[in-house]
Amino acid sequence: MKPKDSHRKQLEAVFQIGLQQGNIAVPSLLLKHYRSLGLTEIDMMTLIHLLTYLEKERNDFPTIEEIQARMTASPDQVIASLQKLLAEEFIAIDEDMDPGTGVRYERYNITPLYQKLASFFIEQQTAAFAAVRSSIPDDAKSKDIYTTFEKEFARPLTPMELETISGWLDKDNYPTELILTALKEAVFAGKVYFRYIDRILLEWSRNRVATVDQAKEYSQRYRQSR
Repeated sequence: MKPKDSHRKQLEAVFQIGLQQGNIAVPSLLLKHYRSLGLTEIDMMTLIHLLTYLEKERNDFPTIEEIQARMTASPDQVIASLQKLLAEEFIAIDEDMDPGTGVRYERYNITPLYQKLASFFIEQQTAAFAAVRSSIPDDAKSKDIYTTFEKEFARPLTPMELETISGWLDKDNYPTELILTALKEAVFAGKVYFRYIDRILLEWSRNRVATVDQAKEYSQRYRQSR
């Protein structure tokens, strides 16, 4: 083996050992929406390095110099970023005491970040739910079908579930009464979930079942054949 090849193999081995140290967990929600949360790229890198110190290096309170040494940002920028993250409650500094020595020490706490992300996610889901709700037609039959589904599911429907019902009505042109009959079939079978109801409607459509009476007759024949 040539000396150059041997050196390359050594570098590859070292690199593999580095990869085996594992990755840190950066919430995808944070990566997607940090701009909406008012964070800059420097703020994000500061958070990522804090997570690295906390999760991988067991350093609960890295110094500004330690954080800045891994970034292209200046010390002043890192200080400003940490102050911002503390002031806007993305992170916190807790004071604790070593039970063995009685020495008091400080450590970074990332819990506020996850709490803020959870609140942001709930706000997003609520807004999406309201948007779908506002698109629902105001006629009595349409309102009744959504209410009936929520009663059978014993909870509010999610935006995706609302869109599914809307698709059955507007795209597939299933009659409201037929959809409610499929819901009753699902309840009867003990399989109250949307995928099962969709399969019922699709099966009926393939067999030219277009009315409630036809659906009842088809279901009865199906049960007898089983």
